[in-house]
Amino acid sequence: MSRRTPTKSKIKITNRPVFHLQDKNADANELSVGLIKSAKRTGQLSLCNRGLGTVPENVWKIDELVMDDTKEVDFAKSDHNNWWNSEPLKMLDLSSNAIASIPSNVKLLQQLVTFKLHDNALSSLPPEFGELKNLSNLTLDRNKLTTLPKEFYLLTELRWLSISHNQLEKIEPDFGDLVMLTFLDLSHNKLMVLPPGMGYLVRLVDLNLSHNNLTELPPDIVNLRDLKKLNISNNKLKKLPAMGELRKMEILDANHNDIEELPDFYGCTALKEIYLANNYIKEITEEFCDQMQHLNVLNIRDNKLEVLPENISLLQTLKRLDLTNNSLNKLPRNLGLLSQLQSISMEGNRLSFVRQDIIKGGTDRMMKFLRDRITEEVINETRQTDAGWPDKYTLKKSQALVLTGRGLAHVPADVFAAAAAAHVHIVDLAQNRLPAVPSGVCSVKETLSQLILSSNCIAIIPPELSTCTHLQFLDLGKNSLVDLPPELGNLKHLRELVISNNRFTKIPRCVYELENLEILLAAENQVSEINVSSDALARLRRLAVLDLSNNSILSVPPELGNFTHLRSLELMGNCFRQPRHAILAKGTASVLSYLRDRIPT
Repeated sequence: MSRRTPTKSKIKITNRPVFHLQDKNADANELSVGLIKSAKRTGQLSLCNRGLGTVPENVWKIDELVMDDTKEVDFAKSDHNNWWNSEPLKMLDLSSNAIASIPSNVKLLQQLVTFKLHDNALSSLPPEFGELKNLSNLTLDRNKLTTLPKEFYLLTELRWLSISHNQLEKIEPDFGDLVMLTFLDLSHNKLMVLPPGMGYLVRLVDLNLSHNNLTELPPDIVNLRDLKKLNISNNKLKKLPAMGELRKMEILDANHNDIEELPDFYGCTALKEIYLANNYIKEITEEFCDQMQHLNVLNIRDNKLEVLPENISLLQTLKRLDLTNNSLNKLPRNLGLLSQLQSISMEGNRLSFVRQDIIKGGTDRMMKFLRDRITEEVINETRQTDAGWPDKYTLKKSQALVLTGRGLAHVPADVFAAAAAAHVHIVDLAQNRLPAVPSGVCSVKETLSQLILSSNCIAIIPPELSTCTHLQFLDLGKNSLVDLPPELGNLKHLRELVISNNRFTKIPRCVYELENLEILLAAENQVSEINVSSDALARLRRLAVLDLSNNSILSVPPELGNFTHLRSLELMGNCFRQPRHAILAKGTASVLSYLRDRIPT
């Protein structure tokens, strides 16, 4: 048995502790001569994350320090660092240390504009803090402050103030003296009430009061006329005041409170996003829908909603709607008219008439279900009334003109006039015998968002259809079309275009002008090529679904593989040999990867 030669460890053992607190001398040494010279030259000093327990004394005297004691004057030497060119200290960063107190000498920094003290161990501020008359930006986040000295409210030049993650239980009415504030963050404290003086902060643009113990808001908070963002989430609020005076407010976050009903939003014409999740709201009122027609986001999940109003269809600009975990057992028919919805969530309700696979199938599937239901119910109503044309009351209620499967060759202009008066959003003329697009369609151009003309005998689309500029869905499938007019390129809001089952030999040039197009269905035609050039398909950067199945395509350009924004690409039933059927069967991602690998280098 061989014996190993013992090796001596190279690890040096010392008795010094790994973690240690700096004393005052060590803290003072952090302020080196080089830092002082730089601060005097630039007016900025950063001692961020230096492990300081105290502030070096020379920090407060830095404006009086003379670094160059040379008596001889050298005129050839640069005067870049000389005392007569020094700047007073305007920015001081002491953040991310362990500083427990600020001495009274802080008053010596009379020119200070920005003071960063976040992430320290401060439990109080000295009264002399109020003598920093030029202070504009102050961060005190993540300290241990329980109160603010009365002199603090003399900082009347403050524009930006952040005191989040402290232990403040009270702020004085004098807070209203800080009238220059545009940003205020008081989140993650222990505030139970706000003083009435808050209404004097009329320049505030962003106010964060989240994660406190507030049970109500002061009435004069509606005086904050410039406020754009208000965060009052994670409090104990039971009621919100009428918000109408906050005319510039764009975002309201009131998640995780005890709110029982929606406040009055009449006058909040700029409001785009409302977050009211985890409250006790039982109803979305008709007045709310009437007032919030410009809303983009409504999150009202985890509440007690039992019903939605029929006029929810007025929220035409709504893009995200979260109704998860409520008590809904039915949905209004007009919910399917929200044509701009990109996300709708309804899990956790008692919707017995909607299958779970539809609820969990995503926004597109849910919206298709809702739109189909509108069509079916309108058809049934029309049959029950046994009327030739839907009356104005039916049109007003459904906001849709549905005349499917009637064998119509003509639709009178007065029918479209009634539809225009009822502000209908959907016109469905599918499964008829129309030889042309009825001229009356353009009467509804101000509100029309969906036009369905499939399964007719239409051979030509009139250029006047381009005046329906709000169109988002256009179905021209199963007709006799060979081209589309160039003017249709003006439909800049169009998101889905169906031209399947026609006689197109190429994708019409106007399609490439539709910059917001997301879905293009052109199956069952005679298209012979895929144009991926920079002035063709490459312009449709939002295109997610492209169906060119069952055409006459002879070859697939490899550059199509660069269209990584495509989620679904259908090419089955064409004449090309590559990609092979086995590749196509693997799905869109595999096809795009295959094509990318064949792009010439």
